Amino acid sequence: MINVGLVGFGFAGRTFHAPVIRAVTGLRLRAILQRSGDDASQLYPESRVVRSIDEMLALGDVDLVVVATPNTTHFELAKRCLEDGRHVVIDKPFTTTTDEARELAEIAKVKGEILSVYQNRRWDGDFQTVQKLLSEGPLGDIVLYESHFDRFRAEVRPDAWREKVEPGSGVLFDLGPHLLDQALVLFGIPEFVQADVKIERREAKIDDAFEVTLFYPRMRAILRATMLAKIAGARFTIHGVNGSFVKYGLDVQEDALKQGKPIDDNWGVESEDWWGIVDVLGSGANRVPTLPGDYRKYYENVRDAIEGHAELAVTPGQALNVMHALELCNRSSRERCRVRWAG
Repeated sequence: MINVGLVGFGFAGRTFHAPVIRAVTGLRLRAILQRSGDDASQLYPESRVVRSIDEMLALGDVDLVVVATPNTTHFELAKRCLEDGRHVVIDKPFTTTTDEARELAEIAKVKGEILSVYQNRRWDGDFQTVQKLLSEGPLGDIVLYESHFDRFRAEVRPDAWREKVEPGSGVLFDLGPHLLDQALVLFGIPEFVQADVKIERREAKIDDAFEVTLFYPRMRAILRATMLAKIAGARFTIHGVNGSFVKYGLDVQEDALKQGKPIDDNWGVESEDWWGIVDVLGSGANRVPTLPGDYRKYYENVRDAIEGHAELAVTPGQALNVMHALELCNRSSRERCRVRWAG
């Protein structure tokens, strides 16, 4: 049994981490760091609630620490835990700068600890379906890949740390890591990056929308997010020389977690109404069943990597690439130009 300490019981900790960790065989949610309030003890009475990182590490038997706190705190918390000999998972983004991320990766390497970033959306059902479709190749060589996170929240939340002007805030660092990670998994490192990182809502103080283009030799990957899409566009649009694939709707797991639904055998199953459509030369248009999504697989992989039974799926090197991409996006947007990946 691997004992897990969860640092932070805000939206990310209580929604995306605690219930998933508890549902994974071989992991025990040993402790939760909640600085105030008693929500954690009510929802997870089997876990020890602590008020500081010192108190958590003093327990002695916490093997894996999950950092699900505001972005500006990721680096110091993760560094403290790695130096104390604990494996660490950090909620995306990795840190607020590539230099910080590189330092953590080096510490983990020297200490021989597992370090990973929570890229749970690799295990979205729609992304799993896209991976399968591209590996099987019915669309032929891909010329355009477009991926959106379209949401609608016209009102700014002035008390939310994600909407304050500070390092790591804004929608680029919130949703960008998912879209960039998925594109890099599918297509590898691009030659160039071009981005428009912008503010669309009148009262917003930090970016709340972006459009990023990754340039590959024979194709483009366009990644977009906005908080002002009352009618959402397609989640995925992919065009190849032999056909196209279009998929609407977001993976069902986030809503299920928000509603507190049990993680059971029917977890991550999407209604047929939301299945994507593939239209290929000679075959016509057909519905493509969405594979079940399952965020447990992320933590199952971390468990297996700690035990030495599997290679880590989300590596520090991959997380560093995402951090580099985020910084290139900001540079491109600021300078209004296309920037070379290796430049």
